[in-house]
Amino acid sequence: MDPKSSANISRNTTDFNSVFTKQVLPILYCVVFIGGLVLNSLAACIFFKIPNNCSFVVYLKNIVVADLLMTLTFPFKIANDFGWGGWYMRVVVCRYTAVLFYSSMYVGIVFLGLLSLERYFKVVQTSRAAVMQSVGLSKGLSFLTWLLLLLSVLPNSILSSKEATKETSKSCIGLKTSLGVRWHKFSNYCCVVVFWCIFLLMAFCYASIAKKIYDSYRNFRRDSTETKRTSNRNIFSILLVFFICFVPYHICRIPYTLSQTSSAYSVQSKFSLFHLKESTLLLSALNVCLDPIIYFLMCRLFREALLKSFTTKDVEVRRKSISAVYTASLV
Repeated sequence: MDPKSSANISRNTTDFNSVFTKQVLPILYCVVFIGGLVLNSLAACIFFKIPNNCSFVVYLKNIVVADLLMTLTFPFKIANDFGWGGWYMRVVVCRYTAVLFYSSMYVGIVFLGLLSLERYFKVVQTSRAAVMQSVGLSKGLSFLTWLLLLLSVLPNSILSSKEATKETSKSCIGLKTSLGVRWHKFSNYCCVVVFWCIFLLMAFCYASIAKKIYDSYRNFRRDSTETKRTSNRNIFSILLVFFICFVPYHICRIPYTLSQTSSAYSVQSKFSLFHLKESTLLLSALNVCLDPIIYFLMCRLFREALLKSFTTKDVEVRRKSISAVYTASLV
């Protein structure tokens, strides 16, 4: 690495942490972790009882897996933010769990895009729906998504191979080789491009679906008020969750990445961008708690299985209660 690059990275290893990042954020991540683990474990239990009889279910199952993997990285970040494990824990986060966090996040984003595309073909482009709803194609696209995303972010782990010390571990960029720094910038830009493409795709697909539903009911002169309201509510909820969780982070990600690898930013700018990145990243993490809302709104099989599960448990509890009262009355 040339002296200029080394000097830049050295300046970027300044500790920008504060009370907010060391005390407030870890507590919030604890709440998100508990909620995400409970909700996605429940979703997994329900979904993996449903057969892969359509591409829609295949994509939703992959989102559940991505969310669970993302959730399991939270304890490491929480421990690191609280200062547990010292700088050794920071090295583990930088080299491994942060890479898994971002991989899972972008896998989930891509699957949300594939989900919107599948819905678009089913409702709007019905003549081509059979191809897009093929289970074989959806499994192939799922495998390809995982493979490409892992290959794009795995070098961020491999190339974080500089000798780990208390000083270099203050910032993840300080652990990267010269090639690792360049790959970090490149992969970040690619991920940002992927995100905005998915965002535009989802906006187009769901706007087209809403228009198609509206036009079909208007043409047949049916009272479509309730149907339009339900459809618009579902579509608005999906886009709102996606917007809240991911848009703020991707607005600030490029300037934050540049602040890590460039000397053109002042210390105050780097401090502000670091805190902005950490705050918006929490919103991205919150997605693991909000995705189950999407499952409930979009998947009839999931709703039915969930309601049946709670109904069955409620009936069983009441049966046991009645049985206990009856037994007690005989004593």
